[in-house]
Amino acid sequence: MPFPVGKKPAAPAGSRIPKLGSITDENQDEGPQVKRSSSPPKGAPKKRTAFIDITNAHKLHISIPGRKKQPGKKVVKKSSSSSSPVSTNNQNNLTKSSSVSSEDTTTSEEEKEESSKDEGVKEAEPAESPPPVPAHLKKQLIPAEFDIDCENSEDCYMCPEYAKDIFDYLRHREEKFMLSDYMQTQPSLNPEMRSILVDWLVEVQENFELYHETLYLAVTITDHFLSKCPIHKETLQLVGSTAMLLASKFEERSPPCVDDFLYICDDAYKREELIAMEANILQTLSFDISIPIPYRFLRRYAKCVSANMDTLTLARYYCEMSLMEMELVTQRGSLLASSCLFMALLSKQLGGWSPVLQFHSGYRTSDLAPVVRKLFVALSAPPDDKLKAVRSKYSHK
Repeated sequence: MPFPVGKKPAAPAGSRIPKLGSITDENQDEGPQVKRSSSPPKGAPKKRTAFIDITNAHKLHISIPGRKKQPGKKVVKKSSSSSSPVSTNNQNNLTKSSSVSSEDTTTSEEEKEESSKDEGVKEAEPAESPPPVPAHLKKQLIPAEFDIDCENSEDCYMCPEYAKDIFDYLRHREEKFMLSDYMQTQPSLNPEMRSILVDWLVEVQENFELYHETLYLAVTITDHFLSKCPIHKETLQLVGSTAMLLASKFEERSPPCVDDFLYICDDAYKREELIAMEANILQTLSFDISIPIPYRFLRRYAKCVSANMDTLTLARYYCEMSLMEMELVTQRGSLLASSCLFMALLSKQLGGWSPVLQFHSGYRTSDLAPVVRKLFVALSAPPDDKLKAVRSKYSHK
């Protein structure tokens, strides 16, 4: 109801309406003597009980199915003088109405009994069984001797319930990112140039103290971009530094800024060129840079045999040395990680490929043999003076 012009509405008794411009503390406790106003502020929605004001249910008469409204009983006063014809007609009408009301009462009772029977039949019917769970959503049954995640059952960060499913999914996702020998499509590049670039990225990762995952992802992004886009050799370092920037944004908690990567390139490129290359790489890879890398599988498989730090570090050394080999670019990350760990176990005389490793990796010894031979040939070759970042990195005590 609008208020008359020129008159202010009277505030309810006991209510406090703060003035505009007055400083009030929202967290200040109000005493029990303060009484809140029941009327809403100007422009605020009215308080309402759930669904009542929305559906206007309070204005409607809700009819219950299976029940009829019983007619009200009329109280008729009997007159003492029943000899008149009018009173006789009234008595006849009363008799008829009473008979009709009794019939209505009996029919309503019968309907109540029928509805109660129907409800009893519905309750007696068995409940529908839930739909079957799809096969890909069922929890895997892992044998007790192969369950390496049971010790982390109380650690939610380790995801013990579906850790096996995660790495099975990563292995399945590897099929999307299989590479071939792309050097034939790069007229200005050769495998030696790529090895020099990877050696430089290892040095960048060590100087910036980045994660191992950042290094592996940067090399993988570089390979996938070069397999789809031919470039000149003058742009190769720009591609590598931009891939490291993308990998840092993806893996690091506090990645280096653009100026840091321009500095390590000795200001050979401008800021606009680096940003343009970043957009070019993302568009070429369809913004899908969540690529499975060997290092993740290596840590998982080392946990299967409870490898100590010396064995894991040796496997890391083999795995980083494999990044510079063009022949190993075509191998799956999980297969490469398994081969590096297998070589480390043999070097430390800790046994071969155990059943628990075969269960979690999905590879047998015969599957690892070709990759192990390639790794052995690459590691047995005389060291190159131009490629010494990995060797110097792992030569520290």
